[in-house]
Amino acid sequence: MAASSNLSVGAMTAYLLLVLFHVSQAQTFSFPFRQPETCGHTQYFDISSLSCARCGANQRQDAQGTSCVCLPGFQMISNNGGADMICKKCPEDMKGVTKDGWNCISCPSGLTAEGKCHCPTGHILVERDVNGELLSQATCQLCDENENSFTVANALGNRCVRCEPTFINTSRSCVCSEPNILTGGLCFSSTGKFPPRVISAARYGELGMSLTSEWFTKYLQSSAAACWVYANLTSCQALGNMCVMNMNSYDTATFDACRLFQFVFENTAGLRTVHSVSFWRQNLPWLFYGDQLGLAPQVLSTTPLPTNFSFKGTNQDTKLKFVAASYDVRGNFLKWQTLEGGVLQLCPDTEIRLNAAYSFGTTYQQNCEISISKVLTDFPTPIFYDLYLEYTSENQHQYIWAVPVLNLNLQYNKMFVNQDSNTGKWLLTRRIFLVDALSGRENDLGSQPRLIRIATQISLSIHLVPSTKNGNIFPPLMTIGYSDIDIKDPNSQSVKVSFSVKYEMNQEEARIQTDIALGVLGGLAVLSSLLKTAGWKRRIGSPVIDLQAVMKFLIYYAGDLANVFLIITVGTGLYWLIFFKAQKSVSVLLPMPAQEERFVTYVGCAFALKALQFLHKLISQITIDIFFIDWERPKGKVLKAVEGEGGVRSATVPVSIWRTYFVANEWNEIQTVRKINPLFQVLTVLFFLEVVGFKNLALMDPSSSLSRDPLNYIPPYSRILRYAVSTALWLVIGIIQIMFFAVFYERFIEDKIRQFVDLCCMSNISVFLLSHRCFGYYIHGRSVHGHADTNMEEMNMNLKREAENLCSQRGLVPNTEGQTFQIAISSQMRQHYDRIHETLTRKNGPARLLSSSATTFEQSIKAYHTMNKFLGSFIDHVHKEMDYFIKDKLLLERILGMEFMEPMEKSIFYNDEVYSFSSVLYYGNEATLLIYDLLFFCVVDLACQNFILAAFLTYLQQEIFRFIRNIVGQKNLASKTLVDQRFLI
Repeated sequence: MAASSNLSVGAMTAYLLLVLFHVSQAQTFSFPFRQPETCGHTQYFDISSLSCARCGANQRQDAQGTSCVCLPGFQMISNNGGADMICKKCPEDMKGVTKDGWNCISCPSGLTAEGKCHCPTGHILVERDVNGELLSQATCQLCDENENSFTVANALGNRCVRCEPTFINTSRSCVCSEPNILTGGLCFSSTGKFPPRVISAARYGELGMSLTSEWFTKYLQSSAAACWVYANLTSCQALGNMCVMNMNSYDTATFDACRLFQFVFENTAGLRTVHSVSFWRQNLPWLFYGDQLGLAPQVLSTTPLPTNFSFKGTNQDTKLKFVAASYDVRGNFLKWQTLEGGVLQLCPDTEIRLNAAYSFGTTYQQNCEISISKVLTDFPTPIFYDLYLEYTSENQHQYIWAVPVLNLNLQYNKMFVNQDSNTGKWLLTRRIFLVDALSGRENDLGSQPRLIRIATQISLSIHLVPSTKNGNIFPPLMTIGYSDIDIKDPNSQSVKVSFSVKYEMNQEEARIQTDIALGVLGGLAVLSSLLKTAGWKRRIGSPVIDLQAVMKFLIYYAGDLANVFLIITVGTGLYWLIFFKAQKSVSVLLPMPAQEERFVTYVGCAFALKALQFLHKLISQITIDIFFIDWERPKGKVLKAVEGEGGVRSATVPVSIWRTYFVANEWNEIQTVRKINPLFQVLTVLFFLEVVGFKNLALMDPSSSLSRDPLNYIPPYSRILRYAVSTALWLVIGIIQIMFFAVFYERFIEDKIRQFVDLCCMSNISVFLLSHRCFGYYIHGRSVHGHADTNMEEMNMNLKREAENLCSQRGLVPNTEGQTFQIAISSQMRQHYDRIHETLTRKNGPARLLSSSATTFEQSIKAYHTMNKFLGSFIDHVHKEMDYFIKDKLLLERILGMEFMEPMEKSIFYNDEVYSFSSVLYYGNEATLLIYDLLFFCVVDLACQNFILAAFLTYLQQEIFRFIRNIVGQKNLASKTLVDQRFLI
């Protein structure tokens, strides 16, 4: 029974623990949210529990709200923070409390609201002697303002300090009495030439407005006066800072910050200059380079820096060592600092990427969007920078060179002169800042600014000295543009900022060389096009120069000019790629994006002209005249029932049409055969660019590495270098494919062009092809065995006899191997050909033109047999009035691609060992196709900067045109050869 009782107690205990566990698990971790300012006067904000707690007896909340203090008239006995404090009421004869709150003391002249002793103006409160011992009664000591001491009470009222020197110098007292002027805590005499009416306005030219700045109101006039009258160094710097805050804008009509600075500058002409710089007056900051027209080009491009820069080398200047003298808004010098670490870069990033901006030769671009609230937090007051470039002289001494600034917001007499494209109108300055959240404050410097100004565009331009071989540069130029922002809701407002470093060189010489090359090669293109047009005129048998001839010349010229543009652009691209990436001592720099526009235009022209040539060739190929001559003859006669006559009579054995269909299908298949594999070409180029990393050669930096660390800065791409890398890879891979095809594939695997010629011979079919009216090609496929429509045994026997030279050779001329010819036919021959072919084309005409005794199908059959008989007899020299002769082309004829002899009375067959009939196929136009695909790929990439998309679209357009070529070519083949299209696959 006892065991059972113990068991039940244990079970109950376990159950209660389990319930408590689940209850604790069900607790929520939420509590009321309290702000310190919501606590009552008798409460304080407990920073541990993040809630309001009650102060102790005789206590109240302190000024910060996070602790308690004793009530007026109570002294502290102990204090451990928060409410852990003991306060005791002071006795009636000592109602005052010392400033530290630990003691009670009697006061000579009343108490303040906090229960402290009060002293009249000009007096200081003394509660302890020099040893720190508490006095029985506090005293109020008057500061002596007489000439003997010139002292006044300090801001805390606990010490007498000497008056501000301007008071003593102006009034020989600590009071700035009339007619003297009190401004900015300084006292100035009303006499003199100092401007009495100072404009305390901050200009915001981008917004087209001005506002009265509290900072300017308090300190502009006093800083100017102190700078001019007393040559106070910090006042002069503060005055210069206010001029910079006003965008260095200058207006002769108003005495604003920059006009005051100019006033001081002009009235201190007797002072010496600093470092022999005429724009840098002693005691004054260097803000301007002067306002003379044409001064900016002299500063920027007259005197090179006396040092050399390079891309490689441990002991070389491979980095731009920029340093800055920084000042606070009151004119105090802060420190010298390098620009590394993102001093001028508002966009956050890793230190490695930020410092990449100063690696010589690396084009740098950084863009981001930052919150206005973050800007206000990070830059409550502006910091000002004077920039210099540090370098080492030949004697290994360290020097600095002042960096000029082009402020795009600067207004000269209300005109934005620095936004003019004419550099002679620019006004260069020196000092910059990143954010100004101070001058836009009205009435109260502690309030939120109404307007702020942010440097949203900072760009460093490095100009290479023309014809330098050692990396000499002109002084860098910093271009800075500010954005004026009207503050409404800082948490929702944001601004886009950018920082860039660009390198430039004079491209005039390169442009001249390009123009010369374009002129010379363009002239050669004209001659080439004239020769092609002359050859075309001879081949169509027309001596007249008409509109068609002019159009043909323009088309030929388009193709040749496209090749000229290709040569120039590829040569230019490879030049920049090789000479920029391989140099150590810098002599060339990449063209800027604006300077690349001419190059991109050339590429676009090359593509447009090559596309015109490609379409012309495509149309020419699908509109050729072609006919398959069947040499097969019937083998005897057979008995055949005659329908409608009820009898039987003999008829010739019909010749099979399947050999003609088979040859036609083979021709249809080889129409788009190429010497390269387009898919392999595209994928291989893409593999080398994206996987191997050749695209990294197109980055605008000196590195030639194919791999890049993603943690490092990746510069933008150069369009010229992208074009150079992609064209080089495309051409190399294409040429390798063509060589492999010619040397290995066609020799040991498959040669479809030769196989087609062999097929014609085995099928006893010849191909008569006219690419022009009076010019074309002939493939002699007449079987040496007489018949091709035979059984397997006889076919094998024929092949064996041919292999053992037991029969004649296949050539058109006995005892020769020549089966392919270029033919120039006479006009009479062409007219006869057209008359026969016209009977076929008339079947689609009006019904009155059709023969009433024959159907359309029978007419087609008749036209086919008539054409077959005529061409066969023409080849067999039956028609003496339309005969031909065979000859070899002259070397010059082969080079120029034209014929010197005209087929007047007889046609001419030219021996053709290179199978030039492939010129009506893709196979014979591989160069045009390769260049067209290359230019298509490059144009897409230049437009979208994406190799993958360019590769996909290039392959897609290849397949589309191949499909069109097959379909349209198939229809043309059916109509020209008089073969039913249903049998062409």
